[in-house]
Amino acid sequence: MVTNEFVPGIKVFNEGVKGNIENKNEQNNIGSSFSEMLNSALNKVNETQVKAEEETNGFIKGDVNLHEAMVSAEEARLTLELAVQVRNKLINAYEEFNKMQI
Repeated sequence: MVTNEFVPGIKVFNEGVKGNIENKNEQNNIGSSFSEMLNSALNKVNETQVKAEEETNGFIKGDVNLHEAMVSAEEARLTLELAVQVRNKLINAYEEFNKMQI
């Protein structure tokens, strides 16, 4: 009896194994990798904000259509909202960590 007709390709399994090997190699650099990950995520948020602003200016000039400008503005809003929520979760985790008694 088939319960799920989804059969992943071999690519899924190869990338999973590759990712596990890379994770084991990177466990020595956890502090730097976390800060690098956070920095790259914030850079991506900044890039979406800049792209949205450029497309909005392009729409005002008549170079970009409304649909593209609205999509990029919504993407920028969502990425910023996600960044704020992640920041809030990190602050809450930090506060809970400080409340712990040793």
